[in-house]
Amino acid sequence: MASPSRPLALLARPWLWSFVGAALVYVATIAFTGGFGAVGMIQAALALAVFMVIAGIGQMFVITLGPGNVDLSLPANIGLASAVAMKVMDGSDAMIVVGLAAALACGAAIGLFNYFLIWALRIPPIIATLSASFVIHSIDISYGRGLQIKPPPGFAAFTSSQLFGIPVLAILTALFATLMAVVLHRTVFGRSVLAIGQNMRAARLANIPVGRVRLVTYMLSGCLGGLNGALLAGYFRGASVDIGNEYLLASIAVVVIGGTSVAGGKANVPGIWGAALFMVLLLTMLNTYGASAGIRLLATGLIIIAVIAAAGGQKAPR
Repeated sequence: MASPSRPLALLARPWLWSFVGAALVYVATIAFTGGFGAVGMIQAALALAVFMVIAGIGQMFVITLGPGNVDLSLPANIGLASAVAMKVMDGSDAMIVVGLAAALACGAAIGLFNYFLIWALRIPPIIATLSASFVIHSIDISYGRGLQIKPPPGFAAFTSSQLFGIPVLAILTALFATLMAVVLHRTVFGRSVLAIGQNMRAARLANIPVGRVRLVTYMLSGCLGGLNGALLAGYFRGASVDIGNEYLLASIAVVVIGGTSVAGGKANVPGIWGAALFMVLLLTMLNTYGASAGIRLLATGLIIIAVIAAAGGQKAPR
């Protein structure tokens, strides 16, 4: 017989609450529209949540490293990678793989640059990645401003294709998120990230290569930002300098709402999916209610504050 406390234990899981929040927002929106567009809303939410999830997973690994670790260069990274991918693909289906590789390489280089500023110049991560974002954005303006190259037809079709009514990108991203959960909790690298976030000094004493793990983590975040840029350019049919602007706040929001500790050492991959769906459906609801862009940003900020306050600044076990 199951223990009476079992349901309570399930409800205490942060990833479950993010999905509950998404479901409640969805119900509220459908109630307002009288059920109109219920299926289409789910399909659109899954399609748009993909980009938050990809950016959020990279941000999650960085934030898990401990207080002060956050990748503020993601929006600039996404913008530059979108331009690089489109320029390399040059509208040709034969160049899709090469273009994706170029976007990943661009993101990896940005992650390497971020960690160089942190390691070599001893700049705090939050300042280093913010400074790097200005440099990257300047490069993007000179490289990508006015770029009007359309994505290859096959790539554009792939980013918006569906299988049994479910976006193909959502299916692939769910599989990728599962892989990242395994990496986080079942590999030496993932456990090292968690250990560093819990106590960096103890991790060094345990002979964990702290510098190498942090380098790989920032490069992973950079690669996922680059991949996001390429996919966004395909989905929205072209690159843009500003295409990644909304993913700074969004990537942090889905990490925090999804149950990852801002104090480091505790991460939750499933929660990122729930939080991403919650964020997309929340914005959809606010749009349906006719809320302005300012109200939407205010709501997002208040939700992040509420989640952090509810966690009480909870730290990972030491």
